[in-house]
Amino acid sequence: MEGTPRGAGTQRRGRRIMMTGHELDAFLAEQRTCRVATVDQDGRPHVSPLWFAWDGTSLWLYSLTRSRRWADLRRDPRLAVVVDDGHDYGELRGAELSGTAVFVGEAPRTGEPCPELDAMERLFAVKYFGIDTLPHDGRHAWLRLTPDAVASWDFRKMAAPDA
Repeated sequence: MEGTPRGAGTQRRGRRIMMTGHELDAFLAEQRTCRVATVDQDGRPHVSPLWFAWDGTSLWLYSLTRSRRWADLRRDPRLAVVVDDGHDYGELRGAELSGTAVFVGEAPRTGEPCPELDAMERLFAVKYFGIDTLPHDGRHAWLRLTPDAVASWDFRKMAAPDA
């Protein structure tokens, strides 16, 4: 439904401050850092910051393949990601996306042709490096999260009389 965030049906509380689909897309496109939560082999959570790109449907994460996060996701691909912004309480906004990670392309990524990654690598290169082609260092690889659930908030809406 136009203007309704994907996965919004899972958000029971805070509908007044929930982002619309358009707001969520704009927010995720402009933010630079997310926090990725995984679970280790003993069931302990692990949270780490990571750069990402949003394509309107999926969150793309460019992760070190020799990281704890990568090892956790190889064992258990479930993850949650939080992207947030704001300084004062009334400015806070963000989104939590959760689902299953999908590994895309070679790991680690060395630049072998992968049509599924062409647009995303271009988007990522422009967003973070201001260039058109993503340099491959042989240490990172791609994860895609197409969220099963999305919860969002924008506390700026609390001040609006017709929110």
